[in-house]
Amino acid sequence: MVQRVSTVAFEGIEARAVDVQVQVAPGLPAFHVVGLADKAVSEARERVRAALIASGLALPARRITVNLAPADLPKEGSHYDLPIALGLMAAIGAIPHDALSGFTVLGELGLDGSIAPVAGVLPAAIGANARGEGLICPKACGPEAAWASPEMEIIAAGSLIQLANHFRGTQVLSRPQPKIRESEATLLDLIDIKGQESAKRALEVAAAGGHNLLMIGPPGAGKSMLAARLPSILPPLTPDELLEVSMIASVAGEIADGSLTNRRPFRAPHHSASMPALVGGGLRARPGEVSLAHRGVLFLDEFAEFQGQALDSLRQPLETGEVSIARANHRITYPARFMLIAAMNPCRCGRASDPGYACKRGANLRCAADYQMRISGPLLDRIDLHIEVPAVTAADLILPPPSEGSTEVAARVARARDIQAMRYADLGLPQIRTNSQASGAMLEEVARLDKSGVALLREAADAMQLSARGYHRVLRVARTLADLDGADLVGRIHLAEALSYRALSDDMRRAA
Repeated sequence: MVQRVSTVAFEGIEARAVDVQVQVAPGLPAFHVVGLADKAVSEARERVRAALIASGLALPARRITVNLAPADLPKEGSHYDLPIALGLMAAIGAIPHDALSGFTVLGELGLDGSIAPVAGVLPAAIGANARGEGLICPKACGPEAAWASPEMEIIAAGSLIQLANHFRGTQVLSRPQPKIRESEATLLDLIDIKGQESAKRALEVAAAGGHNLLMIGPPGAGKSMLAARLPSILPPLTPDELLEVSMIASVAGEIADGSLTNRRPFRAPHHSASMPALVGGGLRARPGEVSLAHRGVLFLDEFAEFQGQALDSLRQPLETGEVSIARANHRITYPARFMLIAAMNPCRCGRASDPGYACKRGANLRCAADYQMRISGPLLDRIDLHIEVPAVTAADLILPPPSEGSTEVAARVARARDIQAMRYADLGLPQIRTNSQASGAMLEEVARLDKSGVALLREAADAMQLSARGYHRVLRVARTLADLDGADLVGRIHLAEALSYRALSDDMRRAA
């Protein structure tokens, strides 16, 4: 007789059903696992053997074969331990044969019979719920799984003994409840920043429309300080976005204690990060920083110091909102719709813009151009806002704190985002929530210009040599500026401000 247990294999954030088939047959004692399993799955034999012994059970002196079907689907990870162990327990009569019917099972076993947390519980739970099944998972992952559905049956146990007692009816394991993690860190406030009013304005525009932003300025000007305060003006994740973001975090093993958070991700990798670290990859094609920043912010400080290949790998996700990772035996796509916030010095020494400073490498403008040429033109073209952040003077620092902080700015950002979400929902596109996601064809409808605006944009497009992509990005920013003002139409003033955010990029190209 073959005992069957349902589990999953992960392809990106999708949990594909896997059938664990356990057979205990006469023959020489042996324990084989087949079905395109990786080393971690093959090692499950010893963990399962030790866990069963620690739980007061022993493997029968018979031939044990475990097949993971379908055989052509790669099986990776340690979450196959628990379904294999429970399948064996059902096969030898330690638990009822039909106890596992209608459940998807995943969990890692310790040698003492404990069930350790694993990655990917949330997408596994969502997949099981879609198939009309319940879920058996580690106790630490129970609150995470509970987000899949309030009606779904979930058994979250801390050990094999607890599960055996539950199935025998001698112990009742209550259903876990979903939890939101209250972050201990207080968000930094814009009120801490003195001066830099134009940079704060650009940050507000970027937050309101989900636009990408590049800040160029000398060391100590406050670029990193500004970026660190961006989360304080962003709205919390919507319920749908919360599940999207949490599924990626779950697959990456970054959900602590099974609790989700409704704060938008803020990822800030070091400038030595490789291309696989940014876009994803590795042996198991794990999500990279661009996917972990989905629906949030990816902050790249010292932008020009990143490897050129790593930076250019951002082009696809910035354009499409997803990233594809190809491996020899499979191809995985992860969501990657994020706001790129980049900061860099104007040149290697950072002082090219200082009045009266003479760079040892030659003319200041030439030095700055050589340094800024590390950023490719196609990547620059995908960044909506380019601003210069000047050095803060002593006169700025002795001023009293600004009267407006993150609370006031966040309220304006939230209103602008509500306007955008309502606009695109009325157009039958509820999946689009910010202007940065609007297509070129859609912009012609939602960002119409009057005659003076058309004339201004035509002149600017010729003078600044705007590409088609740059043209559409100017319109998106102008539409966001109008939304911040609560205006139905995009006015000439909105267009002029949007064009001003492209002027620095134009200067960089001409200097080169």
